[in-house]
Amino acid sequence: MSMGLYFVLGLFVLWLFSCLNVLPEYERGVVFRLGKLLPQPKGPGLVFVFVPIDRMVRVTLRTVVLDVPPQDVITRDNVTVKVNAVVYFRVMDPIKAIVQVENYLYATSQEAQTTLRSILGQAHLDELLSERERLGAALQEVIDLHTDPWGVKVTQVAVKAVDLPQEMQRAMARQAESEREKRAKIIHASGELEASRQLTEAAQTMQKEPVSLHLRYLQTLTEIAAEKNSTIVFPLPIDYMKAMLNVDKDK
Repeated sequence: MSMGLYFVLGLFVLWLFSCLNVLPEYERGVVFRLGKLLPQPKGPGLVFVFVPIDRMVRVTLRTVVLDVPPQDVITRDNVTVKVNAVVYFRVMDPIKAIVQVENYLYATSQEAQTTLRSILGQAHLDELLSERERLGAALQEVIDLHTDPWGVKVTQVAVKAVDLPQEMQRAMARQAESEREKRAKIIHASGELEASRQLTEAAQTMQKEPVSLHLRYLQTLTEIAAEKNSTIVFPLPIDYMKAMLNVDKDK
């Protein structure tokens, strides 16, 4: 065999290997033949692409995690915050993902950023801080509605972080402190009210039984007498004086 034949055979082998492609389970190949789209994607497994007539574009079917960069959002109550989120999506139709949009990754990212500013701008700051799951579900529904013609399914949107300005953080700290003081005063007032009711009931009981007042007085003196390091000055009840005077008159 001549050298020319060996050369042609070598070129054929190289061309044959270049036409063979192995696609893993999570990939599909969208094939264009002379610029025209083949109706069905190729893969997985061993795929033969007739180079240079055919051109194959690989598309992954795995879930893609897209980190949305921080966005400046003005809430409904005119508070400027920075919000970033995470978008989880996957390609459901490889052909639409390649044909219907130039770059489905970039397009999904831009759609997520725009929708993030739009949806969160309609919420109050308190909703943004306390109802992230509800807002994430609303974001997922709107983004998925716009990406569905591209064959992209958005499965979840999570609001990851909300950065507040320093002035707003200090204002919220003062508000929280005021709320704690308010609750403390309410609890203290409730205690005073309960104590006054108990004292009223005790006074009514002592009024019915005057002897209980004297017993309580003696008990208080006994408790005070336990403190030996202090000088105690205590008043003498008028009732005692009257009782002593009555005893003297009787004599």
